[in-house]
Amino acid sequence: MDDDLDQALDAVGPRLRALRRQRETTLAELSATTGISVSTLSRLESGARRPTLELLLPLARAHGVTLDELVDAPPTGDPRIHLRPVSAHGMTLLPLTRRAGGIQAYKLVIPADTADKEPELKTHDGYDWVYVLNGRLRLVLGEHDLQLGPGEAAEFDTRVPHWFGAATAEPVEILSLFGRQGERAHLRARPSSAGTANSVGAAGPAGTTASADQD
Repeated sequence: MDDDLDQALDAVGPRLRALRRQRETTLAELSATTGISVSTLSRLESGARRPTLELLLPLARAHGVTLDELVDAPPTGDPRIHLRPVSAHGMTLLPLTRRAGGIQAYKLVIPADTADKEPELKTHDGYDWVYVLNGRLRLVLGEHDLQLGPGEAAEFDTRVPHWFGAATAEPVEILSLFGRQGERAHLRARPSSAGTANSVGAAGPAGTTASADQD
């Protein structure tokens, strides 16, 4: 039993680091949210500091996960998934996957006030696939400035400068599949004739239209 406990606690650090990186949060930002010092957070992630309940509770709230997920507790047989939204970069983000690493699924609710903001294009490692559920999404991707409506999807390499937000004075809801190490959803692609969004997808930087049909 003691060996199992030690193994579970040893796995907490890498899991905390994966969750933080997955949400593109710095140690300083997480420290401001949780009230835990940067040095303590760093030692927790490296395994130099043993996790305690007092440390794990605010971290679970900040990452929008349960304590069971942080310590990889065995399943209880309860099929219900208790999803907890988190706020990041002015958006409400609801994780739909329960594991660290690999392709991550999210539902994002982007407020209407982003429509008035000047796009600030960013780059980072990874590959993103987005699907619009409600509202209209503005996607600035390199030299492309696109608008997507409900039922439309786009996929892109996040190393290309990009930004997305609400295209109108209404909030927009999207699904996002994101792979940090370059994993990508298996989507069919066909040449785009106009370089603009259509009923099934949006033009990407290589001039292709991503269909929502999976291989």
